[in-house]
This record gives sequence, structure tokens and C-alpha cells, in this order.
Amino acid sequence: MNSIFKPKLYVVLKQGYNRKLFQKDLFAGLMVGIVMLPLAIAFAVASGVSPEKGVVTAVIAGIVISIFGGSRFQIGGPTGTFILIVYGILQKYGFDGLMISTILAGFMLVGFGLLRLGVIIKFIPHPLVVGFTSGIALVIFSAEIKEVFGLQISRIPDEFVGKWVTYFTNFGQINYNALAITVATILISVYSGKVIRKMPGSLLAIILVTAAVLLFKLPVQTIQSAFKEIPNTISFRLPHLEWGSLRDFIQPAFTIAMLGAIESLRSALVADGMTSGNHRSNTELVAQGIANILTPFFGGIPATGSVARTATNIKNGARTPVSGIVHAFTLLLILLVFGKWFTLIPMACLAGILITVAYNMSEWRSFVAILKGSKYDVLVLLTAFFLTVFVDLTMAIELGMVFSAMLFMQRMSKLSNIESVNIDTDILENYSSLPKGVDVYEITGPFFFGAAQSYKETLNEIAGDSKVLILRMRYVPFIDSTGIFTFREVIHDFRIRKVTIVLSGVRPEVRETLVECGLADIIGYDLICDNFGEAVKKASEELEKKRLFRFK
Repeated sequence: MNSIFKPKLYVVLKQGYNRKLFQKDLFAGLMVGIVMLPLAIAFAVASGVSPEKGVVTAVIAGIVISIFGGSRFQIGGPTGTFILIVYGILQKYGFDGLMISTILAGFMLVGFGLLRLGVIIKFIPHPLVVGFTSGIALVIFSAEIKEVFGLQISRIPDEFVGKWVTYFTNFGQINYNALAITVATILISVYSGKVIRKMPGSLLAIILVTAAVLLFKLPVQTIQSAFKEIPNTISFRLPHLEWGSLRDFIQPAFTIAMLGAIESLRSALVADGMTSGNHRSNTELVAQGIANILTPFFGGIPATGSVARTATNIKNGARTPVSGIVHAFTLLLILLVFGKWFTLIPMACLAGILITVAYNMSEWRSFVAILKGSKYDVLVLLTAFFLTVFVDLTMAIELGMVFSAMLFMQRMSKLSNIESVNIDTDILENYSSLPKGVDVYEITGPFFFGAAQSYKETLNEIAGDSKVLILRMRYVPFIDSTGIFTFREVIHDFRIRKVTIVLSGVRPEVRETLVECGLADIIGYDLICDNFGEAVKKASEELEKKRLFRFK
């Protein structure tokens, strides 16, 4: 258990923590907390919940992930990745349904960690991640068009095409003040860093744009007009649950868990690359799970690690997970003291921030690069992208992963083959020649379900005049249950044909599998050889036995 769950904070404190480290963590935490504020508000509003819930999520999840996480620098909280799934769950099941889905996702994440799935999740195909991430970015951009142009539309369709049809039929009522606010927000967010380096562009945009709206009394929608009263406190509540409907939340919970796992581990990998560090994947998944179990009880939404905020944390000099705890308490202080001022922020300003976020998360350069690569990667990319945009994010992840797995298996099956070995001088330099009636074939690649049928068909076609067949297996890394079943059938067929099989170069792990499944008993322990020389010797002995038996 200790190897699965060993928080980095525990390691840091055990090694020794001093004032110098705290000063660096304090500064980094304060800066990340300030950076997080406008994003937490924007992500919450875009998800369909009130703005303080985004800040609450960053506070609770930020503390939990930093205390229990497997990365020194991970900053947890709400992210743009969750916007689509959160909005969809809210529309279908309400906030109680979102709470239950998030809690279930938390338990799934803990399960992922305890089952040591961290390494596997890290290697989910890059085209799949880019596909649904780019799709999410496009949908976020589309959802903000109403606020960008200040359109007075009571209800916008959930479907991508329906949204744009509705927009185009209502462009006659554009509010140019809202459009100017959005453009100003984007420009300030993107370019202010070149002038004022220490203040996040998104926060500066909120301050300047909100001040301008108040000063000039611009007629635009604000958070107050959209959400009315906004509490600036954190309270505890339990969700209302009907046990009979629990299964309805399994699918959305799985989507939240997968998104959280992928995003958090990707963020931790980025942190490792920036610091030459090494995170603990399984510990990180357990921490993400605990955060998502606890956060909903305080009014929060799903949380995960953020690449952008984790990178900001590192760039500002963070040294330990203490910076993440400082970041959370910074946001808590802001919520308690300045929470009531959130209501003054224009919705068009938040739309500008979200459009900037959508552009950054679109990974369009990676998207274009993948389109120029392998046709298999292009298929995975476009499948995930179009399913996310036109169907559903949950469907995109589930079908995308299945599609990726199928393509991977197909590629692996092409690498797995069996062919006749040309016994050249190098191989037989220690053996004068192979006896007539002994043939040699080599199996290359894993003997798994994707290649098992091909192996069976090939093996059944060979050894026409063979009395003994040597199968070289030095390049077979493993054999799965389907491979075992197929191999058993092949051995049975060869026995009917009175052909003896001798295995050569069997790896220890493959030998262990053959013993455990009983195939070693059927083949004969003495005919499972460690090297080719031993296999040739055994083949000659078996051939001689057959001759003696025939003369009798």
C-alpha cells in the first residue's frame, strides 16, 4: 500500500522543510491563487453553476490534491475540460445529480490508483486526447457566442448545429458594448503580460473591464443579472439520492473520472519535464479521487490538475506542495472578503476569458501535425473530435478509447507473425545440419488474441512433410488466454498428424504461463528448451524415437 499511496508532501516534510522553501512556496502560491480566480469564476459560469462554486472547488480540491498528491507542483481545481460534461449533467440531472456523479467519479479515481492504473492511463493515445480536447475547445467557443454579441436569447439548443442556426437568426440584435468588452478582454488577457508581468492578464482584464462598465454604466449583462444573489461563504450539504437511480450516474461519473485521470497525469508529466522530477501516478490518482469525493459536499464541481496553473506554479518558484495549499487559502480569503464583488463582472468579460482558454486548449498545432501523420492516428483524432462536437463527450471518450484499442491491436497483429526460418551458416555453425523431417519456424511478437487466429491458420498450413517442428519463441514477450486456447488447439491438430512440437528460446515469463495453464504438461517439459542448440538436440532425439517406433 505504501508504494501505491505515498504523498509528495509527506516525503518533503520528512526530508526537511525550512523558511527559505516556505518563502518560495508562499510567493508561488499567492501568484497562482490570483491567476486562478478569474478562471475559476469563468469555468463555473460556463458550466452552468454560480461563480462561487468554481472558487470553492479550487479551494477544497486544491488543498486536498496538494496534501495527498503524488506531484510536488500539481495545482488542482476546476478546468475547461470539465465544462461540457458538467453542463450536460446539470441539464439532465440537476445539481444533486452532478454531486452524485462527481462523488462516484472520485471513488473510481481512487480505484484506478489502488489498482495501479496510473501508468496505463498516462499512455492513452495522444491523438485521442487532442481530438476530444480540441472538440471541447470548439464547443466552449460556440457556447460563448451569445455573451460575446450580447444576444437576448431565452434558450439556446444544446446541439452544436442548432446553436449556430439560432445565433445566425438573432444576429440582428447585436449588443456592440458586449462585443467591445469581449474584444478588450481578449486583447488585455493576451498582451498585457508584455507590459505588466506580475499580474495575470485575465485578472487585469476583469478589473479594468468591470471598472469601465461601472464608470460608463454600459448596458450589458453581468453575473448579478444572470445569477442574482451570490453567497461568499462555504457551506456543507448532502445530495438527495434515490438508490434506484444510482446506475444512471455511472456513465457520467466514468467520463469525469477518465477526464480527471488523463488531465491530472498529463499535468504531472509536464511538471516532471519542467523540473526533471518524478511524480507518483497512482498516488496522484488517489488524491484526485479524494478531492472529487469531498468537494461536492461543499458545493464544488469536478476538479483535476491543471497544466497551465501547474506550469505557472513552477515558473514562480514553487518548491513543494505547500505552494498549492497557499494557492487554495489565497482563493478562500478572496472569496470571503471580495466574494460579493463577483456579481459586478460582465458576462461578456467572462466570455472573452473563456475564448482565450478555448484557444489555448485547442492544441491546433498538434491537431494539424497529427493530420499529416499516420492514417490510424488521423482516424482516432477525427473520430474523437467529431463525436465530441456533434454527439457527446462521453461517447467520444468511450468510443475513442475502443477505436484506439482496436487500431492498436490491428497494428500489433501486423507486427506479430510466424515464418519459416532459413537455417543459414551462422545458425548452424555448431550443428552440422538439421535432420530430414525437422523444420524450423519462428514466431515473432506477442501471442495474443489479436494475432492468435493468424498464428493458428499459418501453423495449420505448415509442416506438410515434417515429423518434428521446432518453434523458435525468443521474440514472444507474452502469451494471453486466447493465445493459450489457440495454441492448445494447434498442438491437438499436430498430434493427430503425428507431428511433435519442440519449443526453443522460451522466455521465463512465457514458460511460467505455459506451466500454469497446463500446456507444458501437454507439450512435455523436456521439449520446452531455453536455446536453439538444445531444441535441435531434442528434435533429433524425437525423430529417432519415431524411426525406431516405425521399425517395430
